Amino acid sequence: MIEVVDLHKTFGTTKVLTGINLKVPAGSTCVILGGSGSGKTVLMKHMIGLLKPDSGKVIIDGQDIVPMGVRELQEVRNKFGMVFQAAALFDSMTVFENVAFPLREHTKDSEDVIRQKVRARLDLMGLKPAVEAKFPSDLSGGMRKRVGLARATILGPKIVLYDEPTTGLDPITTDYVDEMILAAQEGLGVTSVVISHDIASAFNVADQIAFLSKGVIVENGPPEQVRESEHPAVKVFLQTWFGKN
Repeated sequence: MIEVVDLHKTFGTTKVLTGINLKVPAGSTCVILGGSGSGKTVLMKHMIGLLKPDSGKVIIDGQDIVPMGVRELQEVRNKFGMVFQAAALFDSMTVFENVAFPLREHTKDSEDVIRQKVRARLDLMGLKPAVEAKFPSDLSGGMRKRVGLARATILGPKIVLYDEPTTGLDPITTDYVDEMILAAQEGLGVTSVVISHDIASAFNVADQIAFLSKGVIVENGPPEQVRESEHPAVKVFLQTWFGKN
């Protein structure tokens, strides 16, 4: 579903990505793991076409998006849903209105159809009908994340991107978010890419972990393979959680 080939990106004199190669199979969850400043967010922005590389390819569902113009890129972006760090819900809208917003903006669905779709999606996210009338400020952190995912997937994207979904959350809420990511993969069949520096969460949800260090992916594979990595940067990063030497 996603393939990145020899991707390079420099800002001024700072080399951020220095030859990224990555494949994400359809229907899988890939966690891009790495420390702050390793280039994770820059890589994600290339995947959705918000940044153009200095060189390399970004192939989404068989199409290289790097040479595309604005109109072509918009068609590709319709294949994506995005779940932001703080859920990015509209504070002045109810839960129902937040989730209905993309349908009202991008479809000609009737209000009856919109209501059916919103209720079905909230139900899939484990949210009861009583939540519909609440505002984001009335919700817990985990519930806001679930509403954010409901909105991100209401148009039926093939790919969902998660930007640091567990940052600043307590352990119980983090587990709640992990369950949400897994439920979306299983219930909707989406391909998920999670940008994170949360080791525990990464090993909970990932089919594949790509470890990013100094602008390149230095380890890439199933969680158990990454856990046994001999790469110095990976070993230092993981020892805080697994106690590796």
